[in-house]
Amino acid sequence: MGGSNNLQPRREIGKLALMLSGITCIVGSGWLFGAYYASQLAGPASIFAWIIGGVAVLLIGLTVAELGTMIPKSGGMIHYLRESHGPLTGFIGGWANWVAIVVVIPAEAAASTQYVASWNYAWAHALFNPVTGTLTGTGLMFSFGLLVFYFLLNYWSLQLFIKSMKLITYYKIIVPLLTVVLLVTAAFHPHNFDLVNHAFAPYGWSKVLTAISTCGIIFAFNGFQTPVNLAGECKNPNKTIPFAVIGSIVICIGIYVLLQTAFIGALAPSALVHGWHNVFFSSPYAQMALILNLNFLAMLLYIDAFISPSGTGMTYLCTTSRMLYGMNQNKQMPDFVGKLHPKYRIPRGAIWVNFIVAVIFLFIFRGWGKLAGVLSVAAVISYLAGPIAMATLRKFEPKRYRPFKLPFGNLIAPLAFIVCSLVLYWASWPLDGEVIFVILGGLVIYAYYQHKEGWSTFPKQLKSSIWFIVYMVTIATISLFGSKDFGGLNYINVLWSQVLVGVVACIFFVWAKNSYYQKEPVHIQN
Repeated sequence: MGGSNNLQPRREIGKLALMLSGITCIVGSGWLFGAYYASQLAGPASIFAWIIGGVAVLLIGLTVAELGTMIPKSGGMIHYLRESHGPLTGFIGGWANWVAIVVVIPAEAAASTQYVASWNYAWAHALFNPVTGTLTGTGLMFSFGLLVFYFLLNYWSLQLFIKSMKLITYYKIIVPLLTVVLLVTAAFHPHNFDLVNHAFAPYGWSKVLTAISTCGIIFAFNGFQTPVNLAGECKNPNKTIPFAVIGSIVICIGIYVLLQTAFIGALAPSALVHGWHNVFFSSPYAQMALILNLNFLAMLLYIDAFISPSGTGMTYLCTTSRMLYGMNQNKQMPDFVGKLHPKYRIPRGAIWVNFIVAVIFLFIFRGWGKLAGVLSVAAVISYLAGPIAMATLRKFEPKRYRPFKLPFGNLIAPLAFIVCSLVLYWASWPLDGEVIFVILGGLVIYAYYQHKEGWSTFPKQLKSSIWFIVYMVTIATISLFGSKDFGGLNYINVLWSQVLVGVVACIFFVWAKNSYYQKEPVHIQN
């Protein structure tokens, strides 16, 4: 275990390329569907869902930027909790992170297929069933072909991947911005926002908060961690990582707010007669463009339905392989996923594993919408690694070299943890409870590798990890008994349930910060 050869990844990725890798993951299928699903759930107030979700991720990203420069390893976030809280906590966080990211790969392939299904051709209509919201057998094979394409591009060369990302990302920035300009120019109806008659949040502000977790917003911003997952392969990480993480999040908050505003404003008022819940599109922006006779834009959008998700899918296939590589270095995955190819210096075994898992999830879930909520909750759980690890390492390893030290980090870290806890609660019962169960289920894998290594250190590991396990069970319990606005049994109203989550988050932050895992001293023989 721990890597079967002595090769190291090449540091070939520069500052701009690393930021582009973050942008290309954030602007994936989320921009094609996120505004549509968010407006269905929250109406015009969905604009605030993007702002709140983006700021929440930015807080996490700031803590991760400090950690990424301290620990510039491939696999990024799977290392941080291990550094601060030991192998068991590190595995839980890494497992949640891997689950949240690897399933994005088939989601992106499914998104492309769903957009193609709205083409005015019989063969295209046969790809997707709008009644069930799932891909047909033909659609599954179409998506499988896209997964093979993602696989091959990653399998041969990191340089090929880098060059492809630059071209794809420039296109992915231009098309959304062009969409905003053309939709606003062709049709913009201010009354759709209806601030005067209080219909700006027609279903209540709780739905705005739920949209953050369930409508693809966190799903979209999850791409911010791509730069830190590639930290082991970037040049000058102390400057490159903060620039890439913060830059990609800020740019994409702006893009998504503009897109949501343009989507709401461009809808014909007649489409809202029966309410936002009854607005229906299978390929939102492209169909709106056709309605407005913007045929050139519709053509670009259908092309982008391949390029945006494909750019994200191939990037996630790359970064998830680095996560498995990192977990192998931590002795929590088999050696073949940590073996680097002697020429290309990429972990081909890990790429194979992620490809196979992506295919399995594609055939199980069969559609973009069924994946977005689950992935968002798993992602939020994995984000806890940022503020907790940063605060703990600052307290117990204050002299450790930090090429980038986050200003006001001692304030930002607990704030980020509280915000993450609230987003987890906003996801609503039973979704948050189901995903927490899946994350805790990963402990079976950990137990297998712990058995191989021996149980002598397990009591010490458990002592540093018990806060994480109790935290997830506590949040799930509050969700079950909390407000009906968030799917609970309504024993606690909407305001006090959120106050309770905030107080509980503060308690667990202090507990976690003081659960540092003391490393075993290294004995050097003379």
